[in-house]
Amino acid sequence: MNMITYPWDTPPAEGASIEIAEGVHWIRLPLPMALDHVNVYALDDGDSWTVIDTGFASKRSRAIWNAVLEGPLGGKPVGRVIVTHHHPDHVGLAGWFVHKGAVLHMPRTAWLMARMLTLDVQDSYPPETLTFYKRAGMDKAVFDKRKSERPFNFADCVVPLPLGFNRLIEGGTIQMGGRTWDIRMGNGHAPEHATFWSRDDNLVIGGDQLLPSISPNLGVYPTEPEADPVADWLEACERLQQFARDDQLVLGGHKLPFVGLPFRLQQMIENHHGALARLADYLSAPRSAGDCFAPLFKRAIGDGEYGLALVEAVAHVNHLHQTGVISRNLGSDGAWLYQRSP
Repeated sequence: MNMITYPWDTPPAEGASIEIAEGVHWIRLPLPMALDHVNVYALDDGDSWTVIDTGFASKRSRAIWNAVLEGPLGGKPVGRVIVTHHHPDHVGLAGWFVHKGAVLHMPRTAWLMARMLTLDVQDSYPPETLTFYKRAGMDKAVFDKRKSERPFNFADCVVPLPLGFNRLIEGGTIQMGGRTWDIRMGNGHAPEHATFWSRDDNLVIGGDQLLPSISPNLGVYPTEPEADPVADWLEACERLQQFARDDQLVLGGHKLPFVGLPFRLQQMIENHHGALARLADYLSAPRSAGDCFAPLFKRAIGDGEYGLALVEAVAHVNHLHQTGVISRNLGSDGAWLYQRSP
């Protein structure tokens, strides 16, 4: 198979679900951003449900969950909440479910990251963050505006996580929805990102690691300014190729469930190699990461997308720098200037 197909062309309505396989319900929650939704899933464990990912912590999300639980999910309790990775649209209401009696399962790194970031409340940008933005070559108008604003905090949209959790590990298995699932970790978009591969049928739960029509953001942040998530992403895509089959139905964290995972994994690998090649050519002259949107995205970047575009540009120049393709020098304005090595 050399294409991607979509068995469903319409997502579930707000407060409703679609049963996409026996005992597996697809639910969609809204997000207040350009990518305006997140997909979450409920798996029937008989006397209770296992919920995979949760959406932002907001009044609207809670209201939707309550409607789903009382409606299509029949009023049964949620016994487990499973979080694929630490980003707030996936972990936001995990603590809320725990308060209601669910047990939390997630990768250790995801729990550590989410718990650390939720506790790290900042009323203004710390010097390290401002230095990171300068090194990245952030547009001066954007920089000045950010400096005067309160930063985004995880605690704004993530319920505090419990002190204890159950760890999901690479190579482990888990029983959910009457099936045995192999746990395989992705990387790049988020460290230690859990994906689940059914042994009993053709289902794969991919979170943001396995998406059909968009590539997840590969971002570098002040918490690890020299990170190379592009290398992590490529390694994970290449490693997961051995498990991909043409008949698998992939349930992703965004967009629509799809078939065609072998093609999609190869496409994602080639897309990033292509972006790196264009970027290396573009850096025949010295430029900051903030100057590198054109070869990476091939489209205009608006104000709402600027932050994600910048951290992804840093990820790609970090990869080229750390693999010796480009060099860097600190400019007079405090930004790293990158240039292709002779």
